[in-house]
Amino acid sequence: MNDQNEQATESAALEQSPAPENVEFAEAEPGLEGGDSPQSIDFLLDIPLEITVELGRTRIQIGDLLKLGQGSVVELEKLTNEPVDIFINQKLMGHGEVVVVNEKFAIRLTNIISPGERVKELA
Repeated sequence: MNDQNEQATESAALEQSPAPENVEFAEAEPGLEGGDSPQSIDFLLDIPLEITVELGRTRIQIGDLLKLGQGSVVELEKLTNEPVDIFINQKLMGHGEVVVVNEKFAIRLTNIISPGERVKELA
């Protein structure tokens, strides 16, 4: 009961208090946090991303999959002169060609998909 009386008293006090007339808000400046220090987004530079390069795809029946063994060859749908697809966090971001650098495979970027094209692919 006491709580209900206190709430009713607070509500009545709020209703009777005059509303502020000339309230001014400070203008927010982009890039400022709290006061005078510029907000830095450098912490984003350390976020790891997964890069995947897809050489090609194919479909195979379970029976054929079970027949695969060491030395088996699986043909892919992509031709040797076609660019490979480059995915960043499972989103297509560009195309490239396979090269060898210091006896390791690498990818030379040949095309980066524009942000507008990436948005279209999401729909």
